Amino acid sequence: MYAEVAVPLHLAQTFTYQIPEGLRATPGVRVVVPFGKKLLTGYVVAVMHQLPPLLPGVEVRPIREVLDPEPLLSNGMLALTRWVAEYYCAPWGETIRSALPAGSSASTDLAIEITGAGRRAAERHSPERLKMSTRAIALARLSESGRMNLGDLEKHLGKAKARSLVKALASAGLITVREEITSTGIRPRMQKAVRLVVPEAGCGPESGAFNTRKLTPGQEAVVAYLKSIGGESARGELVERTGASPSSLRTLEKRGWIEIVERRVDRRPAHGLHIFPAIEFELTADQQRVLEPVIRQIDRGEYGAFLLHGVTGSGKTEIYIRAMRHTLDRGKSSLMLVPEIALTPVFSRRLASHFADEVAILHSSLSEGERYDEWNRIKQGGAHVVIGTRSAVFAPLDDLGLVVVDEEQESSYKQEESPRYNGRDTAVYRALQHGATIVLGSATPSLESFHNAHLGKYGYLQLPERIEGRRLAEVAIVDMRPYAGRRGRIEMFSDELLRGLMETHERGEQSILLLNRRGFAPAVLCRQCGNMLRCPNCDVSLTYHRVMERVICHYCNHQQAVPERCPKCQGEFIHFAGMGTEQVEERLRQTFPDMRIARLDRDTARRRGSYERILEKFAAGDTQALVGTQMVAKGHDFPNVTLVGVVSADAGLGMPDFRSAERTFQLLTQVAGRAGRGQLPGRVFIQSYYPDHYAIRFARGQDFEGFYQHEIQLRRTRHFPPFSTLIAALIAHKDINKARMLGGELVRLLRQQRIEGEEARILGPAPAPLGRLRNQYRFQILIKCGRRAPVREALLTVLDQMRQNRLDTYAIRIDVDPVDLM
Repeated sequence: MYAEVAVPLHLAQTFTYQIPEGLRATPGVRVVVPFGKKLLTGYVVAVMHQLPPLLPGVEVRPIREVLDPEPLLSNGMLALTRWVAEYYCAPWGETIRSALPAGSSASTDLAIEITGAGRRAAERHSPERLKMSTRAIALARLSESGRMNLGDLEKHLGKAKARSLVKALASAGLITVREEITSTGIRPRMQKAVRLVVPEAGCGPESGAFNTRKLTPGQEAVVAYLKSIGGESARGELVERTGASPSSLRTLEKRGWIEIVERRVDRRPAHGLHIFPAIEFELTADQQRVLEPVIRQIDRGEYGAFLLHGVTGSGKTEIYIRAMRHTLDRGKSSLMLVPEIALTPVFSRRLASHFADEVAILHSSLSEGERYDEWNRIKQGGAHVVIGTRSAVFAPLDDLGLVVVDEEQESSYKQEESPRYNGRDTAVYRALQHGATIVLGSATPSLESFHNAHLGKYGYLQLPERIEGRRLAEVAIVDMRPYAGRRGRIEMFSDELLRGLMETHERGEQSILLLNRRGFAPAVLCRQCGNMLRCPNCDVSLTYHRVMERVICHYCNHQQAVPERCPKCQGEFIHFAGMGTEQVEERLRQTFPDMRIARLDRDTARRRGSYERILEKFAAGDTQALVGTQMVAKGHDFPNVTLVGVVSADAGLGMPDFRSAERTFQLLTQVAGRAGRGQLPGRVFIQSYYPDHYAIRFARGQDFEGFYQHEIQLRRTRHFPPFSTLIAALIAHKDINKARMLGGELVRLLRQQRIEGEEARILGPAPAPLGRLRNQYRFQILIKCGRRAPVREALLTVLDQMRQNRLDTYAIRIDVDPVDLM
């Protein structure tokens, strides 16, 4: 028997291994296989009775170990991961690894054993030599213990020194080195529990009767407590509640009253959520009209896709919940994707209030143990409603009936590392695979999705008004050009915004201020020579963070102290140019000293639970103003927020990306939707130095149709999506000449494939907008094509040719349907 195994390396092929007698390997299990000189965790994707044709002289190596008694991956999940790998030009093994919980790979270490020659060498060394020679010390320790692991040696000597020593000793024949498996992945969390052997009266362990007269008061308290809770308790909880000592428990165990056992404890992220009772809303006529076709499609049990286009505050979430409930009633499961980890607590509370323990949460901020337990609970059928971010699209649901993608336009659904899949598009394919219904929801749909609805690929559902007849917030655009240099500096707040903040505060209402740039100042300049502090690893300026008193690169995380003098001219006048959320928060505190203010950005939300605490305080009214990045712009419902201020609407418009206007319109529309969601009317002030830009004008009226008609004409003229598809190739290398050469060779070989003309157009190679990141020079090739398949095939052929020519294809990253061209 032979197994086709996918390994999680940047290789486009699978590998054949022999299945040794006594091992059972079926598709979907994890295996440990030798790969070169290493052991890797691979994934069996097929089993064969005959050996496929091989190159002459190729040896088929045996699988070292099978890690799972039953497959972790169903046939459906293997098919999904294969589609993702083929569509996005990604290795199948890397895709499967992304589909499994983090920490699922086996751990290995090098086992070092001393040889006879090594023992003799150790005996020849005197104690004086032992003090001087690291080599002799290692041999002496090995002579005593017989063996040790490389990890233990690295703790004493450091990684580089330990590996160098092991290599030298092995070359001299003094030790043997063998890689062995130290862990098969994440293990279940076990907990000591105390179980009452006789929880019912009348059949006690002593003299046939449940008689506690011979027990001490402390022992009686243990027995009474166990009886009161059904006969079993965690040992720690029992000790805390009864004050029982270890000796009391040992005595009770010895006398047969209790037994101490180990039980598995699920690590449940939902247990930390504060769940409110479910509220049953009466649907509006628009909501009922939108829900009916979704319910009919679920009942058909066939694939169907809908774009739910509803203005902010129109009640899209209630549609999701009603559709999920109907799906559960039919014995099927539901999957809901949200664009950011920050939004999972908001939606998880809402779903848990309706579906209780049926809800499972999956996202990358969970601990490895929590994510493993949730994933396993879903696989075992313990949860039928899954909510999570992009990677939750791989949740092991075999009876999927409904998929919901909220804020479907968000770029965070696209993964930046291999496999570079789009969670929204993968969700559409998964719904097709399962014959399920999928609902893509947004107040500002992506142009591609809206265009698909126009073409009839998606059913179009619209919620044009807010619930209960609430009006959209009144939006005012503030031209900031008259404020430039009015007081000898760039003004942060216009008079209109300051007046609105003051009035809102005096009425006891709340405000949100958006600036999509964290830190205090995005640039640090010398006023004498104009020198700007730049990252030594990237072609970007360093951002000043006043809270930490450091300048930081937001791409590679390089940090350094703020210089007192200019490193170039030694000038004393250091200037912090521009503004970030830290500076907005500081200026707001100076202007309104009695206002309680909080800031929400990646810096303040870094610690686990901090995001929820900030929002809970704001929701409770403990905070009166919230300053933040785009994290404050979507998914939140604060009825007392009546004012939203956009400190600068221009930051995204200058980006060299054809989607910059679309993203600006979406962000402004989304944040404007945070105001006036309760009974009180809302106001929005959008500050801009470019107030006539069409994205800002259409955002003022939250006019998506108007923006779409304007933008779609530009896309059609320039042949950008949705009128073409894009495939990007990014070449990143520490040597700029090699990066340029690789880009040129890739384009040369691609043109030999004759895909240009009607099929495709190749642009580049050209320096990427961010020409150097993390010490790598970057060149970009952009392919505009009508159909992806021929171009993908041509790219794979060319990359194979380059590998055969011994060129560094690891430096080339293929991105199908890119959303970030920086």
